[in-house]
Amino acid sequence: MTEIKKIIVAGAGVMGSGIAQVCAMKGYEVVLFDIATDAIEIGLKSIEKNLDKAISIGKATEDVKRNALKKISGTTDLKGLKADMVIEAVIEKLEVKSNLFNTLLESNPSIILATNTSSIPITKISSAVAKPQQVVGIHFFNPAHIMKLVEVIQGAHTPDELKNTAFNFVKSLGKTPIIAKDAPGFIVNRVARHFYVESLNILEEQVADHQGIDNLLMASGFKMGPFTLMDLIGVETNLKVTESMFALFNYDEKFRPSRIQQQKVDAGFYGRKTGKGFYNYEK
Repeated sequence: MTEIKKIIVAGAGVMGSGIAQVCAMKGYEVVLFDIATDAIEIGLKSIEKNLDKAISIGKATEDVKRNALKKISGTTDLKGLKADMVIEAVIEKLEVKSNLFNTLLESNPSIILATNTSSIPITKISSAVAKPQQVVGIHFFNPAHIMKLVEVIQGAHTPDELKNTAFNFVKSLGKTPIIAKDAPGFIVNRVARHFYVESLNILEEQVADHQGIDNLLMASGFKMGPFTLMDLIGVETNLKVTESMFALFNYDEKFRPSRIQQQKVDAGFYGRKTGKGFYNYEK
């Protein structure tokens, strides 16, 4: 298996920039790719802000920040881009992920194709890729630069050697990898989906408002309430995952997407990235 030195992180949003930061801090050379230049600029600023916060609470030093930022570059052009691994954190659409992987294979025939998908089966993604045996699931959790848990998912085409390489790579990041089967939602999203869905049901039924629900769950031990977390992840991204899970579980009512969440998406209220979601972030 190829030694991993250089990594492409595709998608410069909250998740992608967090993954890029983690990799760079552990000495990997990272190229942050996105189709939008401004998204890359925002992603790089987010990384710098995260590092500044880590310094302020004694979790990092100026040297750590300087060395990490030196390891990261940004690009909007995949053509001819070389790397040992790609970790995609793009939109939850099969064709977008498979097209990205197939494009990279043209100039990187042996590249490891890691998907950070929350809900699309790894086998479904690998079946749409020219070299399915190079696809593995490496699923981080938001915020990626803080959360320790990472799921490593072996699809039907993923050889044991690649699964083990992915597992060891995650350990090299200082994370805690767990092996998950290629089942709907894997482990965490299958359990956590109801953290969101039931909270949205309570909101729909007007049992409590979103702030009250967040406060209750934080008082119960969660570091972040469901509505704050949806705004961080992206309300539209969270909805897309719920829709996917709903279909994968044969439209079981307990996974039904929320009308309130759909309305937010229709209005363009995606959360922090747009300045408004369940909360208002506009200055």
